[in-house]
Amino acid sequence: MEFFPILEFGWLNGWLLLVIFFGIFGVIVLTCPKEVIARLYEEEEWKKRGIFLKITGLIAVLFFYILFILTPLKIGSIEFLIGIIIFAIGTIGMAMALLSFKNAPLDKPITSGLYRISRNPQMLTIYIVFLGICLTIGSGIELIILGFSIIGGHFRILCEERKLLEQYGESYEEYKNKIPRYFLFF
Repeated sequence: MEFFPILEFGWLNGWLLLVIFFGIFGVIVLTCPKEVIARLYEEEEWKKRGIFLKITGLIAVLFFYILFILTPLKIGSIEFLIGIIIFAIGTIGMAMALLSFKNAPLDKPITSGLYRISRNPQMLTIYIVFLGICLTIGSGIELIILGFSIIGGHFRILCEERKLLEQYGESYEEYKNKIPRYFLFF
């Protein structure tokens, strides 16, 4: 693991994993009805409360992608092996969460699939995917950026949960009291 690995264009860089992840993500989203896509990309609460966090998050994502694209995979290293396993777990988890999201009724909180153990499995699995990619490219700076991104994501989730409470009322409150925000006890 290097703090700041050498950046170079190449065929065996972190971008390969981004293509795999976003390819799977895109295929699932394309099969969703318009109403589900609208719910997935609801931004109204952000317009009111989270502009600074959104801009900061977009800057972090831009740095993420630039470094992922330009950093070679550390194929053969232990970090790569661990990272590719974590990446696969995160990608499968994201697919499962999106399918639950896609198939849930629009008038109730989503409580099936991974939503039975986490109120935010999509965010959780995205961070797992990014952790896996950070390890496969062996980048310490990416891990630091990921940490800041997770903190920003937490505040985004708090905004989303306020909106969900307004939207679904008591049924979301019950769900919120039973299911942890992230996973197990978090």
